[in-house]
Amino acid sequence: MIRLIVFAVSIALTIVLIGAYLGPDDLMRCGSTPNSEPGLAQCQKADAIVAVSGGDTTARTQEAINLYQRGWADVLIFSGAAADKAGPSNAEAMKQYAISQGIEPEVIITEEMSETTRENAALTNTVFAERDVRRVILVTSAYHQRRANLEFRNSVSREVVVMNHPVARDNQWSQWWWLTPKGWWLAGSEIAKILVVYMGISR
Repeated sequence: MIRLIVFAVSIALTIVLIGAYLGPDDLMRCGSTPNSEPGLAQCQKADAIVAVSGGDTTARTQEAINLYQRGWADVLIFSGAAADKAGPSNAEAMKQYAISQGIEPEVIITEEMSETTRENAALTNTVFAERDVRRVILVTSAYHQRRANLEFRNSVSREVVVMNHPVARDNQWSQWWWLTPKGWWLAGSEIAKILVVYMGISR
């Protein structure tokens, strides 16, 4: 009986640790709006909110919009090439969705060439340099947040601070990810890709 309890606790702890590792959230201790309280530097307003396409792109876009509407930054940057080369880029589709939600077009910047997370980071860094962006909030799916952050930190200037804020729940991932084979597949594949990033062979 004791062994069974220990095993169950070990599994539960593993699930919690995997979820927390893959989806770091630097805004977790902040309120719904930015502030400058001592000891909470991560809660300050950013120069831009960056959302990368892939997975549940609509959920990622909506989370970026939510942050913008709560005053976390005055600029939205959407990054991603077209999934279907015959149609508009993912970034443009994200822009149009944001406009349909009442966001002014002039506050949106699109990066439409990147096809991988590494390219999201590298090509968006060009936008940072052009716009003198020094502090960004990076939005993606929770399972993808850790790897995206690593790629951005490897690609952007040292002067740029990258804050994490994943989508808590989308059509691919939630706190109950471990109940589905797809959840385990996403977790396992992301951990493998993170190891690749650490080995310097990003993709």
